[in-house]
Amino acid sequence: MESLKLPPHNGSVISVVDMHTGGEPLRIVVSGFPDIIGGSVLAKRRYVREKLDHLRQLLMFEPRGHYDMYGALVVKSELNEAHLGVLFMHNEGYSTMCGHAVMGRFAVDYGLVTAPQSPETQVNIHCPCGLVKAFVEYSNQNTGKVRFHSVPAFAFATDITVDVPGHGEVIVDISYGGAFYAFVSAEKFGLDISHSRTRDLVDAATAVTNAVKRKVKLHHPSSPDLAFLYGTILTDGKDAFSDEPTANVCVFADAQVDRSPTGSGVTARIALQYHKGLIQLNQTRTFQSGATGSLFTGKAVQETKCGDFKAVTVEVAGHAHYTGTASFVLENDDDLKNGFLLK
Repeated sequence: MESLKLPPHNGSVISVVDMHTGGEPLRIVVSGFPDIIGGSVLAKRRYVREKLDHLRQLLMFEPRGHYDMYGALVVKSELNEAHLGVLFMHNEGYSTMCGHAVMGRFAVDYGLVTAPQSPETQVNIHCPCGLVKAFVEYSNQNTGKVRFHSVPAFAFATDITVDVPGHGEVIVDISYGGAFYAFVSAEKFGLDISHSRTRDLVDAATAVTNAVKRKVKLHHPSSPDLAFLYGTILTDGKDAFSDEPTANVCVFADAQVDRSPTGSGVTARIALQYHKGLIQLNQTRTFQSGATGSLFTGKAVQETKCGDFKAVTVEVAGHAHYTGTASFVLENDDDLKNGFLLK
């Protein structure tokens, strides 16, 4: 059989590369999007949200995607040191950071970095939250594991009491790792992070997210575009340093469940543990996804500042894998061409 080709059709085509990191999907757009207008990556994020959101829905929603699909769009960066800029997309809109979607392997394999070096190639990726430096294993033209150094990560607030309907008063922490998350032990809701039903974890985390949004006004020193709560991370409560893995589940956007340990969530959790004196610089912790059992490692590598916040640069490491390529058609006479979601 000849290689598969699209039959004649009357609509546009968007081509993608699909990957996953720790089970969390990543759909990278390689062609078919119109030019993205804006003088900065954050401006491009606003432009895509306001003018091209139908294309996010087309790629993330059924029948081409699913409720928990995640995507990335490569854009030009205004920073001279950046190899690429990237916008992240999900079931609700656009994130400011996503560690599992730091596309070091893709950038090297698809020629966005010239003259890659062994044993490791540095890739500077301009995310909406700032410049993230990724380091990709590279040997004999093959890419491997990736680690990245985060933007400044910090604890925003600790021991905040919020009223969670059905659960009463619950104490949570809020921390930033390129996006803001609320943190709370699943045990507070009578749940086990690795064995409880996913729906029960989602319901608890969503209730916390809504409660925090009602009570807490977030702010970020760099831009108001970064000042929103991305989701809630339920943990196993094992925050003190240990050689044993600690597990968590991240529920973000519109009750979307991360299958991986969550790269920006690990970043924020390390910053929170460092703030509380539970971990020291260069102590490596292993983080396990309560959803799939997949593992990331993380460590605080340097103290820094973010406005008036004491912050740390966090290194997170994991391994992304390719799952395929696809060309998606948008046929003009398809009544469901823009996609749909079933909740």
